Amino acid sequence: MKFALLALPWPLFSRPSIQLGVLKGYLHKNWPELQVEALHPYLCVAKDLGYKLYHQISQSSLLSEAVSFAVLFPERKEILQKLVSKEAKKWQVSFPFFETVEKVKKSLEEYFERQNWGKYKAIGISVCLNQLGASLWAAKWLKKRYKTLPLIFGGSSCAEDLGRGLLATFPWVDFVINREGEKPLYLLLRHLFLRETFPEKGVFYRKNGKVVGGGFWELSPEELPSPRYEDYFKEVLALPPEKRFFPMIPLEASRGCWWFKCKFCNLNLQWRGFRKKPLARVINEIEAHARAGFLDFAFMDNSLPPVEARKLFESLASHRRDYQIFAELRAGYRREDYQAFARGGLKWVQIGIEALSSSLLKRLHKGTKLIDNIAAMKHCEEAEIRLEANLILEFPGSTEAEVEETLKVLPYVFPYRPLKCVSFWLGYGCPVFKNPRAFGIKRIYPHPNYRYLLPDAYLKNFVPLIWGYQGDRKRQRKLWKPVQKAVDIWKQNYENLRKKHGPLLSYRDGKDFIIIRQVLPDGTVLHHRLKGTSREIYLFLTDIRSWTEITSRFPALSASQLRGFLQDLEDKKLLFREGENFLALAIRGHRDIA
Repeated sequence: MKFALLALPWPLFSRPSIQLGVLKGYLHKNWPELQVEALHPYLCVAKDLGYKLYHQISQSSLLSEAVSFAVLFPERKEILQKLVSKEAKKWQVSFPFFETVEKVKKSLEEYFERQNWGKYKAIGISVCLNQLGASLWAAKWLKKRYKTLPLIFGGSSCAEDLGRGLLATFPWVDFVINREGEKPLYLLLRHLFLRETFPEKGVFYRKNGKVVGGGFWELSPEELPSPRYEDYFKEVLALPPEKRFFPMIPLEASRGCWWFKCKFCNLNLQWRGFRKKPLARVINEIEAHARAGFLDFAFMDNSLPPVEARKLFESLASHRRDYQIFAELRAGYRREDYQAFARGGLKWVQIGIEALSSSLLKRLHKGTKLIDNIAAMKHCEEAEIRLEANLILEFPGSTEAEVEETLKVLPYVFPYRPLKCVSFWLGYGCPVFKNPRAFGIKRIYPHPNYRYLLPDAYLKNFVPLIWGYQGDRKRQRKLWKPVQKAVDIWKQNYENLRKKHGPLLSYRDGKDFIIIRQVLPDGTVLHHRLKGTSREIYLFLTDIRSWTEITSRFPALSASQLRGFLQDLEDKKLLFREGENFLALAIRGHRDIA
């Protein structure tokens, strides 16, 4: 018995699909007699298109899906080309659309024609972000040639109404797995191959012309599978020598989100409940890959478990290997934590900064304070961990005061790696989608871009991932323009000055004094010397400290003396204050050029 798993464009080409990896791992453990092959057509497309162009297109959901839907519906190429022209300008990408579509089509067709599909009893297709159009093309291609071959969709773009809509819209898809996929897929395959009982939940299917089914399964922490990537490695080794590369290995330490309260987020369409894989297993998985010759890893968790994160990287540091690791974290760690992360190999981190306004963070329900975000930016800069973080613009109901606060804070974070501005988009399943009127939204509707992607006949029952809405959008766009402009200037100045000067706000410790070196946005370099108690206070504020902690630590100084000194530092942009909490902004100096 053979079963195939497919991942279509446009995941990152340099990583195997963790979705396919964990599904194969689970099936291998629970049904070792079943032969599972994981196929990665996106790798072949990236090779044929060129890795640089593939990566550029894959960064935009609209660009990637436009190319894929043009392959699926070639009669819509001219319409889609108009959409791509606007989107490509925004992403500063230039490529010949029609030629690219033909290259992708040719690459996919050649890949599919090389396979012996007749040996499989069913095929599963993972449909996550940016994979819908290509996955629908693959299913249609297969169904046309193998009419009785069961085709199963699953993944984050198939959860709940998204999955129901796919079955109701596209007749060449037979089943859709809802939410967490391992157990319902296993049970469905047992039903299809061995005529065992149909899964009681977790699968959408058709009955008497209607879409039925639903419900979902959750794996316990002990059941979370170790991914298997040997099929991807074989495909990489089959590439021409000049096209081969060392992949980054995706890993999973947890599922779900331990916070699970952000109002804008729909990253947990698949997951309910936060579960952690045993830490020893995570470390063992990394060691196993390292013994096989791999050192680059990416944790795909929404956010690494907060307690285990420090233990994980301390353990990895003891391996004495030059790991390079990507992970997502929440703000709130201390300086020493980031230093430990860096020693364990953390090189890139994504942190949900989202806002530089205290009240906007509350509106977003982030559960972090503004000063927490600034501390995270500072500590990453000092630990030489590349921070990738967003600044959400145009969130419904944002106020002029929140924009003004953001503009006032930007000069304090100028020395750190700039944030990326992203306009709020309404995703299916997020709290704003579920309760739009609470955020001043009068009406929601499928995003107009889907009218470019799909013929009218397919729009009736299709449920999209991205939605449009009526509310205060024009006002929000106008409000946030100054922030976008200021961040653009920040990015330009940071890159230019960092290349020339190294860290833009740093200090050197002279044991009983420190010298702070400050590079201003105009390139002016200032130096500040703090002696004795002034030095001690500044170093005490390396992490966030409350006013109570400061007065307790320095009882010999009067409140007015302390307030005056802290205010002077704040005026010089050497310190940030939020309420009665304080943070020194300079990092311990190093001269590495970014």
